Amino acid sequence: MSDSGARHTRDSMAAAGMVSRRAAIRAGAIGLMGLGLAEFKALQAAALNGPAPLPAKARSVIYIFLSGGLSQIDSFDMKPDAKKEYRGSFQPIATRTEGIKICEHLPLLARRSDSWSICRSMTHPFNEHSEGHMVMLSGRSDLPPGFNLNKPKESDWPSMAAIAKQLVKPRGIMPSVLALPERLVHRTGRVIPGQFGGRMGERFSPWFLGASTFNSKSYGAYPEYTFHHENGPQKRSNDNFTIPQLALSEELSRARLRRRVEVLESINSQQQALQRAGEVKEFRRYHDLALGLLGDPRTRNAFDLSGADSATLERYGQNSFGWSLLTARKLVEAGVNLVQVNLGNNETWDTHVKAFHNLEKYLFPPMDRAVSALLDDLSERGLLDNTLVVMAGEFGRTPKIFSIGKGKPPGRDHWGAVQTVWFAGGGVRGGQVIGSSDADGGQPKDNPQKPENMAATIFKALGVPRDLHWQELRGRPHPVYSAEPIPGLL
Repeated sequence: MSDSGARHTRDSMAAAGMVSRRAAIRAGAIGLMGLGLAEFKALQAAALNGPAPLPAKARSVIYIFLSGGLSQIDSFDMKPDAKKEYRGSFQPIATRTEGIKICEHLPLLARRSDSWSICRSMTHPFNEHSEGHMVMLSGRSDLPPGFNLNKPKESDWPSMAAIAKQLVKPRGIMPSVLALPERLVHRTGRVIPGQFGGRMGERFSPWFLGASTFNSKSYGAYPEYTFHHENGPQKRSNDNFTIPQLALSEELSRARLRRRVEVLESINSQQQALQRAGEVKEFRRYHDLALGLLGDPRTRNAFDLSGADSATLERYGQNSFGWSLLTARKLVEAGVNLVQVNLGNNETWDTHVKAFHNLEKYLFPPMDRAVSALLDDLSERGLLDNTLVVMAGEFGRTPKIFSIGKGKPPGRDHWGAVQTVWFAGGGVRGGQVIGSSDADGGQPKDNPQKPENMAATIFKALGVPRDLHWQELRGRPHPVYSAEPIPGLL
Protein backbone atom coordinates (compact mmCIF):
# COMPACT_ATOMS: atom_id res chain seq x y z
CA MET A 1 0.00 0.00 0.00
CA SER A 2 1.28 3.48 -0.81
CA ASP A 3 2.05 5.98 1.96
CA SER A 4 -1.01 8.03 1.01
CA GLY A 5 -3.21 4.92 0.92
CA ALA A 6 -2.00 3.75 4.31
CA ARG A 7 -2.53 7.22 5.73
CA HIS A 8 -6.06 7.30 4.32
CA THR A 9 -6.82 3.90 5.86
CA ARG A 10 -5.54 4.91 9.29
CA ASP A 11 -7.44 8.19 9.22
CA SER A 12 -10.64 6.42 8.21
CA MET A 13 -10.27 3.94 11.05
CA ALA A 14 -9.67 6.73 13.57
CA ALA A 15 -12.68 8.65 12.34
CA ALA A 16 -14.79 5.57 12.96
CA GLY A 17 -13.42 5.32 16.50
CA MET A 18 -11.99 1.87 15.75
CA VAL A 19 -8.37 2.00 16.84
CA SER A 20 -6.27 4.16 19.16
CA ARG A 21 -3.13 4.24 17.04
CA ARG A 22 -0.82 6.01 19.45
CA ALA A 23 -1.80 3.62 22.20
CA ALA A 24 -0.65 0.77 19.97
CA ILE A 25 2.74 2.43 19.71
CA ARG A 26 2.93 2.72 23.46
CA ALA A 27 1.83 -0.86 23.91
CA GLY A 28 4.76 -2.10 21.84
CA ALA A 29 7.26 0.29 23.36
CA ILE A 30 6.37 -0.38 26.96
CA GLY A 31 6.40 -4.11 26.43
CA LEU A 32 9.96 -3.78 25.22
CA MET A 33 10.92 -1.79 28.28
CA GLY A 34 10.64 -4.84 30.45
CA LEU A 35 7.58 -3.74 32.43
CA GLY A 36 6.14 -7.22 32.11
CA LEU A 37 3.40 -8.97 30.22
CA ALA A 38 0.60 -7.62 32.42
CA GLU A 39 1.54 -4.00 31.77
CA PHE A 40 2.13 -4.77 28.10
CA LYS A 41 -1.30 -6.33 27.78
CA ALA A 42 -3.05 -3.44 29.55
CA LEU A 43 -1.45 -0.86 27.30
CA GLN A 44 -1.89 -2.93 24.18
CA ALA A 45 -5.61 -3.20 24.91
CA ALA A 46 -5.81 0.53 24.22
CA ALA A 47 -5.62 -0.39 20.53
CA LEU A 48 -9.20 -1.62 20.73
CA ASN A 49 -12.33 0.43 20.13
CA GLY A 50 -12.45 3.98 21.46
CA PRO A 51 -13.48 7.44 20.34
CA ALA A 52 -11.16 9.33 18.06
CA PRO A 53 -8.90 11.62 20.14
CA LEU A 54 -8.74 15.38 19.97
CA PRO A 55 -6.07 17.04 17.86
CA ALA A 56 -2.84 17.56 19.78
CA LYS A 57 -2.37 20.94 21.41
CA ALA A 58 0.73 22.33 23.08
CA ARG A 59 -0.93 22.33 26.51
CA SER A 60 -0.15 20.21 29.54
CA VAL A 61 -1.27 19.71 33.12
CA ILE A 62 0.70 18.54 36.12
CA TYR A 63 -1.65 17.41 38.88
CA ILE A 64 0.21 17.16 42.20
CA PHE A 65 -1.83 14.98 44.52
CA LEU A 66 -1.17 15.10 48.27
CA SER A 67 -2.74 11.81 49.31
CA GLY A 68 -3.87 11.86 52.93
CA GLY A 69 -5.18 15.41 52.91
CA LEU A 70 -3.24 18.66 53.38
CA SER A 71 -4.34 20.82 56.31
CA GLN A 72 -5.62 24.07 54.84
CA ILE A 73 -5.34 25.88 58.20
CA ASP A 74 -1.68 24.95 58.57
CA SER A 75 -0.64 25.82 55.01
CA PHE A 76 -2.46 28.24 52.69
CA ASP A 77 -5.49 29.35 54.76
CA MET A 78 -4.16 30.14 58.21
CA LYS A 79 -6.41 31.49 60.97
CA PRO A 80 -4.10 33.37 63.37
CA ASP A 81 -7.03 35.10 65.08
CA ALA A 82 -8.97 31.90 65.79
CA LYS A 83 -9.02 30.21 69.18
CA LYS A 84 -5.89 28.30 70.15
CA GLU A 85 -7.53 24.91 69.61
CA TYR A 86 -8.19 25.91 66.01
CA ARG A 87 -5.29 28.04 64.83
CA GLY A 88 -2.46 25.60 65.52
CA SER A 89 1.18 26.36 66.34
CA PHE A 90 2.40 27.79 63.03
CA GLN A 91 2.66 31.47 62.22
CA PRO A 92 1.69 33.15 58.94
CA ILE A 93 4.28 35.00 56.88
CA ALA A 94 3.83 37.60 54.18
CA THR A 95 4.19 36.53 50.58
CA ARG A 96 5.37 38.53 47.61
CA THR A 97 1.73 39.46 47.00
CA GLU A 98 0.26 42.07 49.30
CA GLY A 99 -2.54 40.69 51.43
CA ILE A 100 -1.71 37.00 50.98
CA LYS A 101 -0.10 35.19 53.91
CA ILE A 102 0.78 31.52 54.15
CA CYS A 103 2.58 29.21 56.58
CA GLU A 104 6.02 30.20 57.84
CA HIS A 105 7.32 26.77 56.76
CA LEU A 106 6.61 27.47 53.08
CA PRO A 107 9.06 30.33 52.55
CA LEU A 108 10.07 29.44 48.98
CA LEU A 109 6.49 29.38 47.75
CA ALA A 110 5.82 32.61 49.63
CA ARG A 111 8.52 34.31 47.55
CA ARG A 112 6.81 33.11 44.35
CA SER A 113 3.20 34.07 45.09
CA ASP A 114 3.02 36.23 41.98
CA SER A 115 3.24 32.96 40.00
CA TRP A 116 0.44 31.05 41.76
CA SER A 117 -3.12 31.45 43.00
CA ILE A 118 -5.22 29.56 45.51
CA CYS A 119 -8.85 28.58 45.89
CA ARG A 120 -9.71 28.54 49.60
CA SER A 121 -13.29 27.34 49.17
CA MET A 122 -13.04 23.90 47.54
CA THR A 123 -15.72 21.68 49.07
CA HIS A 124 -17.25 18.21 48.86
CA PRO A 125 -19.27 16.12 51.35
CA PHE A 126 -16.89 13.23 52.13
CA ASN A 127 -14.56 12.65 55.09
CA GLU A 128 -13.32 9.16 54.21
CA HIS A 129 -10.09 8.66 52.28
CA SER A 130 -11.34 6.44 49.45
CA GLU A 131 -14.41 8.61 48.92
CA GLY A 132 -12.25 11.74 48.89
CA HIS A 133 -9.82 10.18 46.43
CA MET A 134 -12.70 9.23 44.15
CA VAL A 135 -14.18 12.73 43.98
CA MET A 136 -10.90 14.66 43.78
CA LEU A 137 -9.38 12.36 41.16
CA SER A 138 -12.54 12.05 39.05
CA GLY A 139 -13.72 15.63 39.43
CA ARG A 140 -17.20 14.47 40.48
CA SER A 141 -18.85 15.14 43.84
CA ASP A 142 -21.18 12.13 43.58
CA LEU A 143 -19.97 8.62 44.28
CA PRO A 144 -20.56 6.02 41.56
CA PRO A 145 -23.31 3.44 42.18
CA GLY A 146 -21.99 0.45 44.09
CA PHE A 147 -18.83 2.27 45.17
CA ASN A 148 -16.47 0.12 47.26
CA LEU A 149 -14.11 1.82 49.68
CA ASN A 150 -11.66 -1.05 49.57
CA LYS A 151 -11.08 -1.68 45.88
CA PRO A 152 -11.49 -0.16 42.43
CA LYS A 153 -14.45 -1.38 40.39
CA GLU A 154 -15.34 -1.31 36.72
CA SER A 155 -18.41 0.77 37.65
CA ASP A 156 -16.29 3.58 39.16
CA TRP A 157 -16.15 6.99 37.56
CA PRO A 158 -13.02 7.38 35.44
CA SER A 159 -10.29 9.60 36.76
CA MET A 160 -9.66 12.94 35.09
CA ALA A 161 -6.40 11.41 33.84
CA ALA A 162 -8.36 8.59 32.18
CA ILE A 163 -10.75 11.04 30.50
CA ALA A 164 -7.78 13.01 29.21
CA LYS A 165 -6.24 9.81 27.89
CA GLN A 166 -9.41 9.01 25.94
CA LEU A 167 -9.93 12.48 24.50
CA VAL A 168 -6.59 14.25 24.17
CA LYS A 169 -4.35 13.04 21.38
CA PRO A 170 -0.73 12.32 22.33
CA ARG A 171 1.95 14.64 20.98
CA GLY A 172 4.43 12.46 19.14
CA ILE A 173 4.93 8.93 20.41
CA MET A 174 4.92 9.67 24.12
CA PRO A 175 1.93 8.53 26.20
CA SER A 176 -0.70 11.24 26.59
CA VAL A 177 -1.11 10.57 30.33
CA LEU A 178 1.29 9.32 32.99
CA ALA A 179 1.15 8.93 36.77
CA LEU A 180 4.18 8.64 39.04
CA PRO A 181 6.06 7.61 41.09
CA GLU A 182 3.59 4.90 42.17
CA ARG A 183 -0.05 3.95 42.38
CA LEU A 184 -1.94 5.15 45.43
CA VAL A 185 -1.95 2.14 47.73
CA HIS A 186 -2.96 2.01 51.39
CA ARG A 187 -0.36 0.68 53.83
CA THR A 188 -2.48 -2.48 54.18
CA GLY A 189 -1.93 -3.16 50.48
CA ARG A 190 -5.42 -2.29 49.24
CA VAL A 191 -5.42 -0.23 46.07
CA ILE A 192 -7.28 3.06 46.48
CA PRO A 193 -10.14 3.60 43.99
CA GLY A 194 -10.50 6.67 41.81
CA GLN A 195 -7.22 6.54 39.90
CA PHE A 196 -8.23 4.32 36.99
CA GLY A 197 -10.36 4.05 33.88
CA GLY A 198 -13.40 2.73 35.74
CA ARG A 199 -16.40 2.41 33.46
CA MET A 200 -14.34 3.61 30.50
CA GLY A 201 -12.32 0.40 30.71
CA GLU A 202 -8.86 -0.43 32.00
CA ARG A 203 -7.25 0.56 28.69
CA PHE A 204 -7.85 4.21 29.58
CA SER A 205 -6.18 4.02 32.98
CA PRO A 206 -3.06 6.17 33.04
CA TRP A 207 0.31 4.54 32.65
CA PHE A 208 1.72 4.30 36.20
CA LEU A 209 5.44 4.76 35.87
CA GLY A 210 6.19 2.65 38.95
CA ALA A 211 9.38 4.44 39.96
CA SER A 212 8.94 3.65 43.67
CA THR A 213 8.67 0.27 45.34
CA PHE A 214 5.71 -0.14 47.69
CA ASN A 215 6.67 0.29 51.34
CA SER A 216 4.01 -0.17 54.02
CA LYS A 217 6.02 0.96 57.03
CA SER A 218 7.16 4.48 56.23
CA TYR A 219 5.96 7.73 54.70
CA GLY A 220 7.23 10.83 52.98
CA ALA A 221 9.98 11.99 50.68
CA TYR A 222 12.55 9.22 50.95
CA PRO A 223 15.43 9.02 51.61
CA GLU A 224 15.88 12.48 53.17
CA TYR A 225 12.48 12.91 54.83
CA THR A 226 11.22 9.40 55.48
CA PHE A 227 9.17 9.22 58.68
CA HIS A 228 6.46 7.45 60.63
CA HIS A 229 3.63 9.63 61.90
CA GLU A 230 4.05 8.49 65.50
CA ASN A 231 7.61 7.16 65.67
CA GLY A 232 9.59 9.84 63.87
CA PRO A 233 12.35 9.35 61.27
CA GLN A 234 12.52 6.02 59.45
CA LYS A 235 14.91 4.34 57.07
CA ARG A 236 13.35 2.65 54.07
CA SER A 237 14.86 -0.66 53.12
CA ASN A 238 13.88 -0.11 49.48
CA ASP A 239 14.38 3.61 49.07
CA ASN A 240 15.17 3.40 45.38
CA PHE A 241 13.66 5.67 42.75
CA THR A 242 13.95 3.81 39.45
CA ILE A 243 12.67 5.18 36.15
CA PRO A 244 12.28 2.58 33.36
CA GLN A 245 15.19 2.91 30.96
CA LEU A 246 14.48 3.12 27.25
CA ALA A 247 18.04 2.65 26.03
CA LEU A 248 18.93 -0.51 24.12
CA SER A 249 21.73 -2.57 25.60
CA GLU A 250 24.83 -3.12 23.48
CA GLU A 251 24.01 -6.83 23.28
CA LEU A 252 20.49 -6.25 21.96
CA SER A 253 20.64 -5.72 18.23
CA ARG A 254 17.72 -4.30 16.28
CA ALA A 255 17.19 -7.70 14.66
CA ARG A 256 16.97 -9.43 18.05
CA LEU A 257 14.70 -6.67 19.27
CA ARG A 258 12.35 -7.24 16.33
CA ARG A 259 12.24 -10.94 17.18
CA ARG A 260 11.28 -10.08 20.77
CA VAL A 261 8.51 -7.86 19.44
CA GLU A 262 7.19 -10.78 17.43
CA VAL A 263 7.27 -13.05 20.48
CA LEU A 264 5.40 -10.52 22.58
CA GLU A 265 2.81 -10.08 19.86
CA SER A 266 2.36 -13.82 19.55
CA ILE A 267 1.86 -14.32 23.27
CA ASN A 268 -0.57 -11.46 23.58
CA SER A 269 -2.57 -12.48 20.54
CA GLN A 270 -2.92 -15.95 22.07
CA GLN A 271 -4.32 -14.27 25.16
CA GLN A 272 -6.80 -12.44 22.92
CA ALA A 273 -5.47 -8.98 23.74
CA LEU A 274 -5.74 -8.26 20.02
CA GLN A 275 -8.61 -10.37 18.78
CA ARG A 276 -9.32 -9.27 15.28
CA ALA A 277 -6.92 -9.73 12.38
CA GLY A 278 -7.36 -6.12 11.31
CA GLU A 279 -6.25 -4.94 14.74
CA VAL A 280 -3.18 -7.15 14.63
CA LYS A 281 -2.24 -5.70 11.25
CA GLU A 282 -2.78 -2.19 12.60
CA PHE A 283 -0.52 -2.99 15.53
CA ARG A 284 2.21 -4.35 13.24
CA ARG A 285 2.30 -1.12 11.29
CA TYR A 286 3.72 0.59 14.36
CA HIS A 287 6.50 -1.77 15.34
CA ASP A 288 9.04 0.43 13.60
CA LEU A 289 7.73 3.48 15.43
CA ALA A 290 8.02 1.59 18.71
CA LEU A 291 11.66 0.93 17.84
CA GLY A 292 12.01 4.61 17.11
CA LEU A 293 10.78 5.42 20.61
CA LEU A 294 13.55 3.30 22.04
CA GLY A 295 16.13 4.92 19.83
CA ASP A 296 15.09 8.55 20.27
CA PRO A 297 17.43 10.30 22.74
CA ARG A 298 14.81 12.97 23.50
CA THR A 299 12.39 10.29 24.64
CA ARG A 300 15.01 8.49 26.69
CA ASN A 301 15.96 11.74 28.38
CA ALA A 302 12.39 12.26 29.60
CA PHE A 303 12.67 9.08 31.66
CA ASP A 304 16.28 9.45 32.72
CA LEU A 305 17.43 11.39 35.78
CA SER A 306 20.99 10.09 35.61
CA GLY A 307 21.92 12.81 33.15
CA ALA A 308 20.58 15.66 35.29
CA ASP A 309 23.30 17.95 36.59
CA SER A 310 23.92 18.10 40.32
CA ALA A 311 22.66 21.70 40.55
CA THR A 312 19.28 20.73 39.08
CA LEU A 313 18.94 17.72 41.36
CA GLU A 314 19.84 19.85 44.36
CA ARG A 315 17.42 22.53 43.27
CA TYR A 316 14.49 20.10 43.31
CA GLY A 317 15.75 18.16 46.33
CA GLN A 318 17.46 14.80 46.48
CA ASN A 319 14.34 12.91 47.48
CA SER A 320 11.28 11.30 45.95
CA PHE A 321 9.31 14.59 45.92
CA GLY A 322 12.03 16.37 44.01
CA TRP A 323 12.76 13.48 41.65
CA SER A 324 9.06 13.07 40.87
CA LEU A 325 8.49 16.71 39.99
CA LEU A 326 11.70 16.93 37.97
CA THR A 327 10.54 13.89 36.02
CA ALA A 328 7.14 15.55 35.54
CA ARG A 329 8.80 18.60 34.03
CA LYS A 330 10.84 16.44 31.68
CA LEU A 331 7.73 14.52 30.64
CA VAL A 332 5.63 17.57 29.74
CA GLU A 333 8.62 18.98 27.89
CA ALA A 334 8.76 15.72 25.92
CA GLY A 335 5.08 16.01 25.00
CA VAL A 336 3.01 14.28 27.71
CA ASN A 337 -0.35 16.02 28.10
CA LEU A 338 -1.17 15.21 31.72
CA VAL A 339 1.16 14.03 34.46
CA GLN A 340 -0.26 13.09 37.86
CA VAL A 341 2.38 13.22 40.60
CA ASN A 342 1.48 11.44 43.82
CA LEU A 343 3.57 13.18 46.46
CA GLY A 344 3.60 10.70 49.28
CA ASN A 345 2.86 7.01 49.74
CA ASN A 346 0.48 5.46 52.30
CA GLU A 347 -1.62 8.63 52.55
CA THR A 348 1.46 10.50 53.74
CA TRP A 349 -0.42 13.76 54.44
CA ASP A 350 -2.86 12.09 56.86
CA THR A 351 -1.66 14.07 59.89
CA HIS A 352 -3.77 12.69 62.76
CA VAL A 353 -0.80 12.55 65.13
CA LYS A 354 2.15 14.91 65.66
CA ALA A 355 0.74 17.03 62.85
CA PHE A 356 2.78 20.14 63.47
CA HIS A 357 6.07 18.35 64.05
CA ASN A 358 5.67 16.16 60.98
CA LEU A 359 4.56 18.99 58.71
CA GLU A 360 7.46 21.18 59.82
CA LYS A 361 10.19 18.55 59.75
CA TYR A 362 9.21 16.06 57.06
CA LEU A 363 6.46 17.29 54.75
CA PHE A 364 6.65 21.02 54.13
CA PRO A 365 10.42 21.27 53.44
CA PRO A 366 10.56 18.85 50.46
CA MET A 367 7.19 19.99 49.08
CA ASP A 368 8.08 23.70 49.34
CA ARG A 369 11.41 23.13 47.66
CA ALA A 370 10.28 20.79 44.88
CA VAL A 371 7.17 22.74 43.86
CA SER A 372 9.11 26.03 43.86
CA ALA A 373 11.82 24.45 41.71
CA LEU A 374 9.18 23.17 39.31
CA LEU A 375 7.73 26.68 38.94
CA ASP A 376 11.14 28.19 38.25
CA ASP A 377 12.17 25.43 35.89
CA LEU A 378 8.97 25.57 33.82
CA SER A 379 9.26 29.35 33.62
CA GLU A 380 12.90 29.34 32.56
CA ARG A 381 12.18 26.81 29.83
CA GLY A 382 9.20 28.72 28.48
CA LEU A 383 6.78 25.99 29.53
CA LEU A 384 4.87 27.62 32.38
CA ASP A 385 2.38 29.54 30.25
CA ASN A 386 1.30 26.29 28.57
CA THR A 387 1.44 24.05 31.65
CA LEU A 388 -1.22 24.22 34.34
CA VAL A 389 0.02 22.99 37.72
CA VAL A 390 -2.62 21.96 40.27
CA MET A 391 -1.95 20.81 43.84
CA ALA A 392 -4.68 19.27 46.02
CA GLY A 393 -5.47 16.36 48.30
CA GLU A 394 -8.60 14.29 48.78
CA PHE A 395 -9.86 16.70 51.47
CA GLY A 396 -8.72 19.24 54.05
CA ARG A 397 -8.36 18.76 57.81
CA THR A 398 -10.68 19.54 60.72
CA PRO A 399 -10.56 23.10 61.98
CA LYS A 400 -10.33 21.88 65.57
CA ILE A 401 -7.17 20.17 66.79
CA PHE A 402 -7.64 16.86 68.57
CA SER A 403 -5.80 13.82 69.93
CA ILE A 404 -6.64 10.27 68.88
CA GLY A 405 -5.39 8.76 72.13
CA LYS A 406 -4.26 9.66 75.61
CA GLY A 407 -0.81 11.16 75.60
CA LYS A 408 -0.49 11.25 71.82
CA PRO A 409 0.58 14.55 70.23
CA PRO A 410 -2.33 16.32 68.54
CA GLY A 411 -3.34 16.48 64.90
CA ARG A 412 -6.36 17.09 62.70
CA ASP A 413 -8.95 14.70 61.31
CA HIS A 414 -10.38 14.34 57.77
CA TRP A 415 -12.49 17.25 56.52
CA GLY A 416 -14.14 17.37 53.11
CA ALA A 417 -16.15 20.51 53.82
CA VAL A 418 -13.31 22.81 52.79
CA GLN A 419 -9.76 22.67 51.52
CA THR A 420 -7.38 24.92 49.66
CA VAL A 421 -6.36 23.99 46.11
CA TRP A 422 -3.25 25.58 44.62
CA PHE A 423 -2.85 26.57 40.94
CA ALA A 424 -0.04 27.95 38.78
CA GLY A 425 0.85 28.33 35.11
CA GLY A 426 -1.36 27.49 32.17
CA GLY A 427 -2.87 30.95 32.03
CA VAL A 428 -3.46 31.27 35.78
CA ARG A 429 -3.26 34.88 36.96
CA GLY A 430 -0.81 34.86 39.85
CA GLY A 431 -1.46 36.43 43.21
CA GLN A 432 -5.18 35.63 43.29
CA VAL A 433 -7.28 34.21 46.13
CA ILE A 434 -10.52 32.60 44.98
CA GLY A 435 -13.18 32.20 47.66
CA SER A 436 -12.67 32.07 51.42
CA SER A 437 -13.45 29.93 54.44
CA ASP A 438 -15.15 31.02 57.64
CA ALA A 439 -13.35 32.31 60.73
CA ASP A 440 -12.47 28.81 61.95
CA GLY A 441 -11.50 27.44 58.53
CA GLY A 442 -14.21 24.81 58.59
CA GLN A 443 -16.75 25.86 55.93
CA PRO A 444 -16.70 27.91 52.72
CA LYS A 445 -17.64 31.49 53.48
CA ASP A 446 -18.05 32.71 49.93
CA ASN A 447 -17.65 31.56 46.34
CA PRO A 448 -17.66 27.79 47.09
CA GLN A 449 -16.13 25.62 44.40
CA LYS A 450 -16.57 21.89 43.81
CA PRO A 451 -14.40 19.18 42.27
CA GLU A 452 -16.44 19.67 39.09
CA ASN A 453 -15.14 23.24 38.86
CA MET A 454 -11.57 22.05 39.33
CA ALA A 455 -12.05 19.38 36.66
CA ALA A 456 -13.46 21.97 34.24
CA THR A 457 -10.41 24.14 34.87
CA ILE A 458 -8.10 21.23 34.08
CA PHE A 459 -9.95 20.21 30.92
CA LYS A 460 -10.06 23.80 29.73
CA ALA A 461 -6.29 24.03 30.18
CA LEU A 462 -5.93 20.87 28.08
CA GLY A 463 -8.00 22.44 25.31
CA VAL A 464 -10.95 20.05 25.62
CA PRO A 465 -14.03 21.59 23.88
CA ARG A 466 -17.04 22.38 26.03
CA ASP A 467 -19.42 20.14 24.08
CA LEU A 468 -17.31 16.98 24.19
CA HIS A 469 -18.36 13.72 25.88
CA TRP A 470 -16.36 10.82 27.24
CA GLN A 471 -17.64 7.33 26.52
CA GLU A 472 -18.16 4.32 28.73
CA LEU A 473 -16.82 0.97 27.62
CA ARG A 474 -20.26 0.13 26.24
CA GLY A 475 -20.63 3.43 24.45
CA ARG A 476 -22.78 5.51 26.80
CA PRO A 477 -21.67 9.16 26.58
CA HIS A 478 -21.10 11.51 29.52
CA PRO A 479 -20.41 15.25 29.27
CA VAL A 480 -16.85 16.20 30.14
CA TYR A 481 -17.97 19.50 31.65
CA SER A 482 -20.62 19.53 34.38
CA ALA A 483 -19.61 22.91 35.84
CA GLU A 484 -17.79 26.09 34.90
CA PRO A 485 -14.03 26.47 35.38
CA ILE A 486 -13.13 28.25 38.61
CA PRO A 487 -13.99 31.91 37.95
CA GLY A 488 -11.23 34.47 38.00
CA LEU A 489 -8.47 31.88 37.85
CA LEU A 490 -7.63 31.60 34.15
